[in-house]
Amino acid sequence: MAVETTYTALRAGLAGFLDQVTDDREVVFVRRRGARDVAILPADELSSLMETAHLLRSPKNAERLFEAIRWAEQGNGEPETVESLRRSVGLEPAK
Repeated sequence: MAVETTYTALRAGLAGFLDQVTDDREVVFVRRRGARDVAILPADELSSLMETAHLLRSPKNAERLFEAIRWAEQGNGEPETVESLRRSVGLEPAK
């Protein structure tokens, strides 16, 4: 559930809001009078969203990814560990 606050309240309780974002994975919407609103979210979540948008930007790549999801949801293939996948393509874990 997202949290909404004002710029003034954010300034007064910044540390608490940032803890909420990082500890509880909450998005904080900051409503600003006379200016555009902003949102604060965990950096790793933003990175994930940006990567997803990048991967889905190409219609051909998006279709390949969605087809792979459908294929997996139909029970095809076997689950593998990340380590097993890395070995299968020649990428050994960093030491």
